[in-house]
Amino acid sequence: MSNETIAALATPPGRGGIGIVRVSGPGVTTIATALLGDLPPPRKAVLRHFRDVRQQSIDEGVALYFPAPHSFTGEDILELQGHGGPVVMDMLLAEVCQLGARPARPGEFSERAFMNDRIDLAQAEAIADLIDSGSSQAARAALRSLDGEFSRQVQALAEEMLRLRIYVEAAIDFPEEEIDFLAADKVHHDVEALSASLQALMANAQQGCVLREGLVLVIAGLPNAGKSSLLNALAARDTAIVTEIPGTTRDILRETIQIDGLPLQIIDTAGLREAGDIVEQEGIRRAWQEIERADRILFVVDDQEGMTAGAKRLFAQLPEGLPVTMVHNKIDLSRHAPGMLRDEQGEHSYISARGGLGIDSLKTHLKDCAGYRETTTDTFSARRRHLDALRRARELVEHGQQQLAQAQAGELLAEDLRQAHQALGEITGECRSDDLLGAIFSSFCIGK
Repeated sequence: MSNETIAALATPPGRGGIGIVRVSGPGVTTIATALLGDLPPPRKAVLRHFRDVRQQSIDEGVALYFPAPHSFTGEDILELQGHGGPVVMDMLLAEVCQLGARPARPGEFSERAFMNDRIDLAQAEAIADLIDSGSSQAARAALRSLDGEFSRQVQALAEEMLRLRIYVEAAIDFPEEEIDFLAADKVHHDVEALSASLQALMANAQQGCVLREGLVLVIAGLPNAGKSSLLNALAARDTAIVTEIPGTTRDILRETIQIDGLPLQIIDTAGLREAGDIVEQEGIRRAWQEIERADRILFVVDDQEGMTAGAKRLFAQLPEGLPVTMVHNKIDLSRHAPGMLRDEQGEHSYISARGGLGIDSLKTHLKDCAGYRETTTDTFSARRRHLDALRRARELVEHGQQQLAQAQAGELLAEDLRQAHQALGEITGECRSDDLLGAIFSSFCIGK
């Protein structure tokens, strides 16, 4: 446990009905006695005056004391619930710091809970995911991770991997035995089952990552193709100004929407063309920056004109390997049927952004692109680093499987299993680095 006492406002800054100051560490009992006049009974809400060192009242509110180790951080915790005015909260926090606490860093309460084995790293991340969740599905998935569902599945795989590794290493260490344990079907079957379990866990983690992060979609194309109309159609409201004048959009417009619980950040950009206007030039420069960061491009063309020479030239400039959906707009004028088509050039969506034709099929297509499924009862929240760790673990297990099948190389299989086990440990924090912890907890709220 740390020898420092930390304190922070645990409610959002600003004016509210209730504000909470949270204190954690070895100095809690001293601070509570000085501020409240006594130490409240454990885990019981008591009404107290909060007083400064001159015994002048700062506020009246509820105090809660949670003694170690049965608290969120595993340390003594004091929560002071007062009136949520910013001046009152600042006075209360300042007095707590005057009595020996220091301001907490972002995520330091959760970090201490992790360091004191109250939660693992995946659960700590789930706290931030629950706070930041953008949909009810994402919130439920984060809660399942916070309850330990993801960690339990990872731990079960890690134990299975460890048992197999022990078996393989025992077979290597006792080669004089008459039975060739490595040639037995059991090892091959267990390795295949392990690989399949990793693949299944990756699929669930991918769904959780999609729920948490969604997709970043950039709408691009020539001026007057209907990009802003598409943004308005997907957002179901008039976010962007739409006129018949080419180049109406000159800056980046962002809109966050949900499609059946899937979060999408849609970015409308300036029409991409050679522009003499310095303002439009800047808009086009920013458009290319957003295109570079996108998960997918919605490349809009006027279906009456098709892929003109200018559109083809622009399409060829898109980053190589970036997924693109060709959106053929204004089919109410071209008389093309709405819907999705796929050919050797890729995915094509035929819509009328102003008339709403084909928008539902485009939304279904976007859900398919994200690998999103609406049934999320078994989904937990996950992050890209979790997917990377699972991918590395699966690749190592598959490599070990090949070594065993081709060369009966039990030593190489055992080493691959060891590294795969370590990769799984990165998810829950059993294998960790200070840099990783710093990167994770620095993104948390101050009071968490």
